[in-house]
Amino acid sequence: MSDPLHIVVCIKQVPDSAQIRVHPVTNTIMRQGVPTIINPFDLFALEEALRLRDTFGGVVTVLTMGPPTAADSLRKALTFGADRAVLLTDRYFAGSDTLATSYALSMALKQIAAEFGAPQIIFTGKQTIDGDTAQVGPGIAKRLNYNQLTYVSKINELDLQWSRIRVERRAEGGTQLLETKLPVLITMLEATNEMRRGGIETALAAARAEVLTWNAAAVGIEDVTRCGLRGSPTIVKQVFAPTARAEKAAMLAPEASLDATAQALVEAIFARTPGIEAQLFEQAARQY
Repeated sequence: MSDPLHIVVCIKQVPDSAQIRVHPVTNTIMRQGVPTIINPFDLFALEEALRLRDTFGGVVTVLTMGPPTAADSLRKALTFGADRAVLLTDRYFAGSDTLATSYALSMALKQIAAEFGAPQIIFTGKQTIDGDTAQVGPGIAKRLNYNQLTYVSKINELDLQWSRIRVERRAEGGTQLLETKLPVLITMLEATNEMRRGGIETALAAARAEVLTWNAAAVGIEDVTRCGLRGSPTIVKQVFAPTARAEKAAMLAPEASLDATAQALVEAIFARTPGIEAQLFEQAARQY
């Protein structure tokens, strides 16, 4: 008989993208005083985990690394129906890049496994809106020696008896059908499901729930130079806002047919961008 299903969802509290500020010296995102939300891509991972829990039973644990205020995002995840929340927080984690983040989270996941049982599935969103690297999930899988399935659009089958999972993965030019053994780390694509609304019961339970709070020492991190800025080899040379474009969007009146409208659009693009027509024909000539 297989062990009860244990799923861990790694979420991240991110600044509202409309109000992001960048530190002028360190070139890192300034989070103080900026409204925060759960990374939108992580919500698709959380919903998928909850659906599997509803079908097969078991427990969903949510994990995040961040400042103490990140507990708010964990409680939000509890209101959606997650069973347990763990906050990894320590001043040593400040300024972590994807390498240092995946290291700290993998250590927390080992501690979760020691206390609550090893997760058969770890979910993350495909990426975060404040970094867009999509590196943390695969980094965790590598450190924990988990199989990994990235950019998953649908879970077709989960067989706990034989410890295998079948999914659809969106790839360039089509969809891949993949099967692998558990344990596995899955990064979910956006728009793959619809996040449920939390009920009154889950909201009340979330308000009363204990958010487990661990620091670096609690998860067995002895060498703190592998965390935070000191453990982050990534160097940001410059961060800047793109220059606002002076020209406004042009309105194109529809033609009598779709083909005529498309032709008019192409001609308008060529007129507004001198030289692009010749470049396209040159590229086509090289390909054929």
